[in-house]
Amino acid sequence: MAHLGYGFYATHPGEVVKDELEARGISQRKFASEIGMSYSVLNELLNGRRNFSAANALMFEAALDIPAESLMHLQMKYNMQTAKNDQKLIDKLKQISHVAAIL
Repeated sequence: MAHLGYGFYATHPGEVVKDELEARGISQRKFASEIGMSYSVLNELLNGRRNFSAANALMFEAALDIPAESLMHLQMKYNMQTAKNDQKLIDKLKQISHVAAIL
């Protein structure tokens, strides 16, 4: 777990947790049951369809020893990279930057 960084694409923290569960041979259903989380919520987190919260990150830290701050950092970087690729947001930001020039 030395490198929780990101490369050319954003890494959702769920990928890290999913890889860890697979490496340890722990099923998602069993893990969800053990930490008191519904399987569907866990599966959405692990497959990047749901954002991590601080509470989720702390639960995974307690269960798997993956630093919560690293997971939250990955989530923030994922959110930023996703936003930077959102064409509607890009267009809005261009409009906003023009507003600042005329104020």
